[in-house]
Amino acid sequence: MVVVDTNVLVYAADRAAPEHEACRDLLTSLRAHPTPWFLTWGIVYEFLRVTTHARVLRRPLSPAEAWEFASALLASPSLDLLAETDRHASVLAELVAEVPRLAGNLLHDAHTAALMREHAVRAIYTRDTDFHRFPGIEVRDPLVRA
Repeated sequence: MVVVDTNVLVYAADRAAPEHEACRDLLTSLRAHPTPWFLTWGIVYEFLRVTTHARVLRRPLSPAEAWEFASALLASPSLDLLAETDRHASVLAELVAEVPRLAGNLLHDAHTAALMREHAVRAIYTRDTDFHRFPGIEVRDPLVRA
């Protein structure tokens, strides 16, 4: 079981990105297998924000194009969305105590890390090295072959 982070989705959608092929292939592989994999609504919304932003991508997607990409992922039979449980506040409190200087943009990652901990998902495909700061998370870079 693994979460796929926003940046992997963005690279898979951005054909001009050098990371495109590796990230697209990863998503294709995950979608083809019955093993569960996960996103969060926060990751989906962040994907939509980034891929439609003209200051982020040289060729941003239209909102309809970005949603079409996300919608195709959401239709994957082996995909599920991690959502907050009644334990979410206590899990987030643990992370706040465990991770020094948890602030700013790192809080979006903390939300993902808390959801992963709540659902006992230990691995994340991401190029974001900040996830190394969260105890118990195995960070997998889709551009590094295992």
